[in-house]
Amino acid sequence: MIRLRDQLARGVIMADGGTKCMWMRGGTSKGGYFLADDLPQDIAERDALLLRVMGSPDSRQIDGMGGANPLTSKVAVVSPSDRQDADIDYLFLQVFVDQAIVTDAQNCGNILAGVGGFAIERGLVAATGDSTDVRIFMRNTGQVATASIHTPGGMVSYEGGEAIDGVPGMSAAVPLVFDDVAGSMCGALLPTGHEVDVVEGVEVTMIDNGMPIVVMRAADLGITGYEAPAGLDSDSGLKARLEAIRLACGPLMNLGDVAEKSVPKMTMVAPARHGGAFMTRSFIPHKCHDTIGVFAAVSAATAALLAGSSVAALASVPEGPRKMMAVEHPNGATACVLHCDDRGRVERAGMVRTARKLFDGMVF
Repeated sequence: MIRLRDQLARGVIMADGGTKCMWMRGGTSKGGYFLADDLPQDIAERDALLLRVMGSPDSRQIDGMGGANPLTSKVAVVSPSDRQDADIDYLFLQVFVDQAIVTDAQNCGNILAGVGGFAIERGLVAATGDSTDVRIFMRNTGQVATASIHTPGGMVSYEGGEAIDGVPGMSAAVPLVFDDVAGSMCGALLPTGHEVDVVEGVEVTMIDNGMPIVVMRAADLGITGYEAPAGLDSDSGLKARLEAIRLACGPLMNLGDVAEKSVPKMTMVAPARHGGAFMTRSFIPHKCHDTIGVFAAVSAATAALLAGSSVAALASVPEGPRKMMAVEHPNGATACVLHCDDRGRVERAGMVRTARKLFDGMVF
C-alpha cells in the first residue's frame, strides 16, 4: 500500500486534495493531461473529479479550468503500454460543459498532438535525439498513431516555426501518422456499405476514417456553408433538422442510440473558397465548431475521394497516390495527407499539428 506521505512526496496528491496535472494546448483544443496512476481507478470517482476540475456542469465553467467550450473541456489520460506496437496508451475523455457527462465515445486528434511531449516529460518515453517518435495506442478506437516530437538536446521543446489555422503564433511541428483508422468506431469505413444514403430526405455520406461523421451538402440544408459559426448556432430550425438526421444515422452507423453521445459529428460541405479541397461547417454535435476536428477532417477528406459521396462532386482533389488536401473551415484549413493504394483506397492518413505546454502542477 502506498502511504499518503509517499504520495505527497512524489507529487501525486496534496493534503487538500490536489491532483498532479499538465495543462496543454493540442492543435486547436486544450485540456488537462494526466497520468492514469494520478487519477482514481474507479471510473465514477474519476469522472466526478474531472467534472470538478473543469467546473462542469455550468455553461461558464466558472468554478473550474474549462473554457466554457467543448474544445477547451478535454482530458488526456496517459499510461505506459504493454503492447508490442506502442510505447504508451492514450485515453481521450470529453468533459461536457453544461451537463454532468464525461465520455470516452470518441477520439481527439487535436489533444493527441500533446500526448507525445507529455509522455516524454513524465518519463514514460526516453528522448532519442533531436526528434523522438512516440507510438501511441489510442484506447478509444484501438488504433496506433506515431507522433514525432521535437526534442533538441534530449529535451521536449514546443518552440518552432509551424503555424496552424485557428491558433495564433507558431510552435514546433508535431507530425501525426495513423495506422489503419478506417472503421475506428463503426467497424467499417462505410458502415452502411454505401457511398451515399438518403436520411430524412437528405443525401448523406456516413463515414468513419478515425471519426464517425455524417457528410451533407450545405445547400441541401438550406445554407451556403460559409456562414459564421455563431449564426449557425442561433439557427434553431437547422439544428433541429441536423439532430433528427444524426439520431437516424446513429443506428445505421452501428453507434446505437446517439441521443446522449458526442458522435457522429455533422459536417456540411460547400465548394472551397481559399484554394483548398472543400469548405466545412461541422457540428460537434450540437455546437458549430470554430474549426474542424482533426479526425473529422480526415474522414471528410476521405469521403471526397469516393466518387458517389455527397462531397465528391464539389471537392477539388489532387492527382497521385499521395494527396495533400486542405479541408477549409471557419478559421482557415486543416491540412490532411492521404496515402492511397493503386486502386485509390486510403491506406494511411496523417496531418501536422502543434502543441504547447501551458502549466504543470496541481489542479484542485
